[in-house]
Amino acid sequence: MNPRSAAAATVSVRDLAKHYGPVPVFAHVSLEVAPGEFVAVVGESGVGKSTLLNCMAGLDGWDEGSVTLAGQDLASLGDDGRALLRRRQVGFVFQAFHVLPHLDVAQNVALPLMLLGRLDPAHVERMLAAVGLQGLGGRLPQELSGGQLQRVAIARALVHRPALLLADEPTGNLDPGTAGRVMEVLVSQTREHGASLVLVTHSQAAAARADRVLLLTADGMREHAGAS
Repeated sequence: MNPRSAAAATVSVRDLAKHYGPVPVFAHVSLEVAPGEFVAVVGESGVGKSTLLNCMAGLDGWDEGSVTLAGQDLASLGDDGRALLRRRQVGFVFQAFHVLPHLDVAQNVALPLMLLGRLDPAHVERMLAAVGLQGLGGRLPQELSGGQLQRVAIARALVHRPALLLADEPTGNLDPGTAGRVMEVLVSQTREHGASLVLVTHSQAAAARADRVLLLTADGMREHAGAS
């Protein structure tokens, strides 16, 4: 792994270990993600890739090690402090989209801004245009395709300009052609916003877009042998 300064990193994970009861999930996991960097995390099913993302966002706890996000040690913050930091600094894109069916597209995208008290309809419209959904802000989620729903999720995750974007198998429910288009939007918009991107994926095509590919195993993390 290339050396990086923890002070300059958007997120820094040091010697992290996680158990569910007596069952170990992973141990000795360390990584640092620089501002604007795209890191893909690969590994076998069940090794804890999604759990690692949740730890990096402060959504889940851990048993050993540390997570520093935007210069803040998450262990030093209570639940409210983590939630506020996450609201300001993190965007999350899920495989299952997690759009709210009773809100229209524009309202779904605007949610992070509403939570921060920074509602900006013009900015929401610009984000929709940036992900190729211009003119669709008034539609309900059930009127959209899977690829369009994932682009709604990307726009929502980036609308408040977070420092870190976490994406958990964002193309797993999509056909290869749609997945490729969604990845193009995800990468281009992350670059446009200057956000760091950590992507968990089983897709070789998606991982190939990353600056670095890291392999997560039960006993640590290392550069993926197949990465360039």
